[in-house]
Amino acid sequence: MKWEDLLSLKRHGDNVKRLRAEQDDTRVGFDVDYDRIIFSSFFRSLQDKTQVVPFSKTSFVHTRLTHSLEVSVVGRSLGRIIGKHILNKYPQLDHIHKFQINDFGSIVAAACLAHDIGNPPFGHSGESSIGDFFKIGDGKKYKDLLTEIQYNDLCKFEGNANGFKILTESKIGSPGGLRLSYATLGAFTKYPKLSLPDDKTGNIKDKKYGFFSNQAKFFDDVASELGLKISESNYMRHPLAFLVEAADDICYTLIDFEDGINLGWIPEEYALEFLVKLVADSIDKEKYNKMNLKSQRVSYLRALAINTLIKEAVQIFVENEEEILNGNFESSLLSKSKFKSQMKSIIEVSVEKVYKSSEVIEKELTGYKVLNFLLKTFTNSVMNWRDDNLNAFDELALECIPKDYLNKDVDVYTNLLDVSCFIASLTDGLALEWYEKLS
Repeated sequence: MKWEDLLSLKRHGDNVKRLRAEQDDTRVGFDVDYDRIIFSSFFRSLQDKTQVVPFSKTSFVHTRLTHSLEVSVVGRSLGRIIGKHILNKYPQLDHIHKFQINDFGSIVAAACLAHDIGNPPFGHSGESSIGDFFKIGDGKKYKDLLTEIQYNDLCKFEGNANGFKILTESKIGSPGGLRLSYATLGAFTKYPKLSLPDDKTGNIKDKKYGFFSNQAKFFDDVASELGLKISESNYMRHPLAFLVEAADDICYTLIDFEDGINLGWIPEEYALEFLVKLVADSIDKEKYNKMNLKSQRVSYLRALAINTLIKEAVQIFVENEEEILNGNFESSLLSKSKFKSQMKSIIEVSVEKVYKSSEVIEKELTGYKVLNFLLKTFTNSVMNWRDDNLNAFDELALECIPKDYLNKDVDVYTNLLDVSCFIASLTDGLALEWYEKLS
């Protein structure tokens, strides 16, 4: 891979090459990507989507929206620091192509901002609910109408793939979706593969899949432009996707832990025991001891820990940059960190005290039940609509689905996928409200 290709400003439908040297420095194309994401309705809906604690009325608990914004801030810092290193190492990027440090930060920040945009309501149970509906639930009856990979897309419904669909799918009046730069789309796609074959290679890029089978051609266009393509349906991961992943790893490790402490589910002593191990070299003990509020003390330690892990991720990226460019770096950046055991310990505490708390489990069970019911209701109505066999209830149900998700001129797979993606687009509150009304 070459950085000149990886930083492509090309967008869907472009007939003329976009050159960085011709960009307006007050608002480069990568900045436009960020703006388009943040003003999209899909991004706004993240304000009522579960990060960890569903339906929380507590102001300091994170939603998908606040989590995405924080990941974006961390990603921007990672991108800028790495950008400085890359421009120093490859001066032609600046002298000839006119790329700047902030370009790297903008690409990573935009990709981070969108990294959860395709996630269903109710956290990870939302993905499981959609997949199980087709694998073991009422949706299993559609298996014989689908190809193997189409059925696998649905049975292993993936928020990352739905995110790529949201960002790129053409709709009436908006060809190419948000029409983001290919550089940002490449950085966004942490898992550049189809759902099949599901080979357990051990390579981090193959951990999940990143796009649905009906979008394979467009992703291939993106990958070819960026220089990610190895062979047919075989792609390398964009180097900046490692930074997007690192930003997310840093935030969910520390922020979920912080939420647990602020909720009183994790004793504050744990913050000292675990976070201080990350910040021992940078903590100002006098300043820390003067803080009277628990939230202040935890926030201070969290900020220092984020800074520590940013520096760590940067160092690992720089040391392995050649291997990353060759597509031979097969793990996440922070899995190589000297703080790996400390991060693992923090996550284990969060799992035990937060993810497995009775409040979270009860609400995830509710979400599972809600989405299963909505999927059954809407898939039945859409399939009856395809067969011109609507009843009065179906007609009412179809009125709830935006017209963008209804098209008789497509195959069964596309209709079922669109219903699934429509359900995934709902907020926690709206999904629960419709469930209560329809049932």
